Amino acid sequence: MNEEKIFVTQSSMPPYEEYVEAIKPLWSSRWLTNMGEYHKKLELELKKYLGVKELSLFVNGHMALELAIQMFDFPEGGEIITTPFTFISTTHAIVRNHLVPVFCDVKTKDGTIDETKIEELITEKTVAILPVHVYGNICNIEEIQKIAIRHSLKVIYDAAHAFGEKYKNEGIGNYGDATIFSFHATKVYNTIEGGAVTFSNPEYYDKLYNLKNFGIRGEEQVVSVGANAKMNEFAAIMGLCNLKYVDIAIKERKKRDSVYRKLLENVNGIRLFIENPYIKKNYGFFPILVEDTYNLSRDKLYDLLKKNNYYTRKYFYPLTCDQVCFKNKYNTHDLSNAKKLASTVLILPLYENLQLNRLREITEIIKCSLDAL
Repeated sequence: MNEEKIFVTQSSMPPYEEYVEAIKPLWSSRWLTNMGEYHKKLELELKKYLGVKELSLFVNGHMALELAIQMFDFPEGGEIITTPFTFISTTHAIVRNHLVPVFCDVKTKDGTIDETKIEELITEKTVAILPVHVYGNICNIEEIQKIAIRHSLKVIYDAAHAFGEKYKNEGIGNYGDATIFSFHATKVYNTIEGGAVTFSNPEYYDKLYNLKNFGIRGEEQVVSVGANAKMNEFAAIMGLCNLKYVDIAIKERKKRDSVYRKLLENVNGIRLFIENPYIKKNYGFFPILVEDTYNLSRDKLYDLLKKNNYYTRKYFYPLTCDQVCFKNKYNTHDLSNAKKLASTVLILPLYENLQLNRLREITEIIKCSLDAL
């Protein structure tokens, strides 16, 4: 049995000496936060890398989303159509803005919101659509935009899983009214903790600045009510360092993705999501679907891999609408596809330094599950 614990991901980090050298100036300047030199530099570098017009940095992806929603001043009690097949942060951000999540089912081919079911959920209270690019699988952005235009709705994308991705050669942060990214330590690209909102309307920059910095616009002037959601200089420097290596990391992840696909292509009962040829992916996750024809249930396979020190994840189980804090509070309509995915998806370990022999061991356990029990 493998003696080393292998987790679903491993944080990307630059060479130690490089980061230490990069943070040395902070001991001279003592400027550690409040939109300092490195914060400003990272905003510029990320705008270039993501190919977006405007970008505002945040302390984490959740606050980026929560304040992006708040920026639009939706009326209290307004409804936002979203997916329950996502990390709990997506739903929290809606509810903490005193808005109502309306859960739409997803597509089993890629886990993203089913755009054909959005319009039937629109009411006079609907103010926005909040789709999620799941595992780097991109939503049907063209159809969602058409729906939003027909009904005069805002579109806010949760792209926590889609850093650096492109759709038809266009940076994914250019779609909708706003897009949020997460730079958490578990993501393809990280600033330890961090996040960003991208957008095209330059007026949004000042709105987001006020929301993340207490509304302070001068030594003696506070123009609006705001929170404290700024990224600090240590995190910004980590982001600048990691940005130099992110393309290498994605390239290495792609290699491992290909190995997994080759080793699992003929395993009965194991299905993979459909690949969209128009998407340039970041290979942040490797999800498999453990279907009824497989030897074991998803949960038993999870236990078996864990027994062998391979720590997979049941992303996303339970659905956010079924979590204790939200269960039976909101109308859920028909979520049969989302419930199916929640009970069958398993995320396998994938990161740039994962040894290929570990991938082979994982797939051998999957292939020989009954013998390995």
